[in-house]
Amino acid sequence: MNDKRNVIIVTDGDKRAKHAVELAAKNIGGRCISRSAGNPTELSGDEIVNYVLKAMYDPVVIMVDDLGHPGYGKGELAISQIMTHPEINVLGVVAVASNTEMVSGVKVDFSVTCDGKIINKAVDKEGHQTEDNKIYGDTVDVLNSYNFPVIVGIGDIGKMNRKDDCIIGAPIITKALEEIIKYKH
Repeated sequence: MNDKRNVIIVTDGDKRAKHAVELAAKNIGGRCISRSAGNPTELSGDEIVNYVLKAMYDPVVIMVDDLGHPGYGKGELAISQIMTHPEINVLGVVAVASNTEMVSGVKVDFSVTCDGKIINKAVDKEGHQTEDNKIYGDTVDVLNSYNFPVIVGIGDIGKMNRKDDCIIGAPIITKALEEIIKYKH
């Protein structure tokens, strides 16, 4: 397991999310594969893995996004290729809430609210607690196909009414990454 690269998957990749995830990865001493961002994800899972294997720091944070489309798309395909690669150890996933309709959602182990609180429920796009324990988003249904060590719910990265803005250090996504690193590893 020592020679495997530790990866955290984030299910968002638009411009605001990209800048926030880059900053958060730096905040935790990790590396963000910026080229994995995109709305939708442009790189294949194999291309993302190649970047991960060359990254200088650990953990490596990658982004996958499906441009708000439900169903199986580029983001889901990339996750599949990453999850089955023998040199990758996925530490966990940050599942991002969106307003996507017609999705099943994924059960979260816990969430980080827009106020930075850890809760045992899911959150909505704004980062507010819901009464459900599932996150609903455009690139989360595929997560049900794998056994991740931990799935952390979060609102819309880099946004949440400016509570996760890069100007203030992207504190919510940073906390979500820190919690994944601390989680039973």
